[in-house]
Amino acid sequence: MIRNLSTAVLLLLLVLPGAGNGQAAMTGPGEPFKLGTFRINGVPTVGMVMHDQHIIELEAANAALEVDPNYPHIPMPDDLIELIGRYEYGLKYRLYELADWAVDEGIMSPLNRPPFVHDRENVHVMAPLQYPGKILNAAVNFLSHVNEGGTPEERAAEQRRRLEERGVPYLFLKPGRGAIIGADDTVLIPWGRTMTDWEVELGAVMGRPAKYVDATNAQDYVFGYVISLDISDRGGRPPGGNATRSDWFVGKGHDTFAPMGPWIVPKEFYGDPMATLRQTLSVNGERIQDAQAGDMIHSLWELIEYASSVITLYPGDVINNGTSGGTGGRRDSGQSFLRPGEVIEASIDGIGSMTIEVDAEPEPPGGTGARLPPVESYR
Repeated sequence: MIRNLSTAVLLLLLVLPGAGNGQAAMTGPGEPFKLGTFRINGVPTVGMVMHDQHIIELEAANAALEVDPNYPHIPMPDDLIELIGRYEYGLKYRLYELADWAVDEGIMSPLNRPPFVHDRENVHVMAPLQYPGKILNAAVNFLSHVNEGGTPEERAAEQRRRLEERGVPYLFLKPGRGAIIGADDTVLIPWGRTMTDWEVELGAVMGRPAKYVDATNAQDYVFGYVISLDISDRGGRPPGGNATRSDWFVGKGHDTFAPMGPWIVPKEFYGDPMATLRQTLSVNGERIQDAQAGDMIHSLWELIEYASSVITLYPGDVINNGTSGGTGGRRDSGQSFLRPGEVIEASIDGIGSMTIEVDAEPEPPGGTGARLPPVESYR
C-alpha cells in the first residue's frame, strides 16, 4: 500500500502526530462519533459518544488500542478544549482509528464490554466544554423572533425593515463558568425573579484561531456543533441608578443560564448547518420553538466574520446563532415563563437532545452588598 501513496501523503503521515498506521488515518473518517465531558466515578472525563448511547473513555480506550504495536503512542488530551486545539494537527486521525476499532472489536456489546465503556444513563453528562474562553450570542437573528410582542402588522413591517437594513449582527457575551451547565444539570430560576425565559440555539465551536475571517471560508475554522440554551431573565433592572433600563448582564448572566451539550458533533459528521439546521424546544412536552436556517437574518458564517473582525476567536470559543420565535413573551398565547418543576427539552437534528429540569434558587442569606430585588418590587 505504501508504494502507491504519493510523496505528499507520505510526508503528511510522518509529520502529523495523530496519524497512526490504521487505514482511517489515510482515508478520513469512518464510523461517526461525538465528543463530550462526563463525570465518571466522580471525575470529569473526556469521552467519545457512539450511537448517542455509549460513552467510551478516551484515554482508557486509547491505551487499549495501543496494546497493538501497529499503533504508536499518542497522548490523549486532558480536556475537550485541548482536544479541539490538537484535532486538525493530527489527533483526529487517532480518533477515527478508535471509533472504527470500537465497532470492529464489538466493545459496546454487553458480552464484550470493557470497564471504560458506559451506557449513557449510567454517567453524568456535563457541559462538553469546561470552559470556553468566550461565548458570543446573536441577538434577534431569526425573523420569527423580531418584535414578537407586536401585532401581526407591526411584526411584518419590522421584519421587512430588518431584511432591508440588515447591517451587521448584534452579538453579546454570555458568561462561562457559573452560567454553563450540562445536560444532566438543573436550570435555577434566580431568587425573586419571575420572568425566566428559554431560547434554543445552535452553537458553533471554533477549531482554529480566527481573525478577520471572511464568511466565505468561515466554516473552515469551525470544529463542530453543540446545542446551546440562552436562558434569559426578562424582568429587567429596577429603576434609578444607571440612566439605562437595558441590562444584558441581568438578562443573560445568572448562574445556570447557559446550558450546553449534550456533546459536540465534529463538523465532518454534521454537514452544512445553513442547509440542514432544525432547532426545536419544548416545555413540559409542548413544542414551543421550531426553526430552520432559512429563518436566520445573518448566516452563521456572517456571525463568525463579524465576531472575528472585533476579537480573535480561539479553539473552544462558541458562537451561538440566535433563537427563533416562540420565546416566553410571545403574544399569540400570552406571556409564559419557566416555573419550578418544569422540564425543558432542546433538540437539534444531527446533534441530539437535552432534557433539563427547572428549579428555584433558594432565598439568599442575609448580608451586605448590592442585590437584585424581586421583580414584583418595581413592577
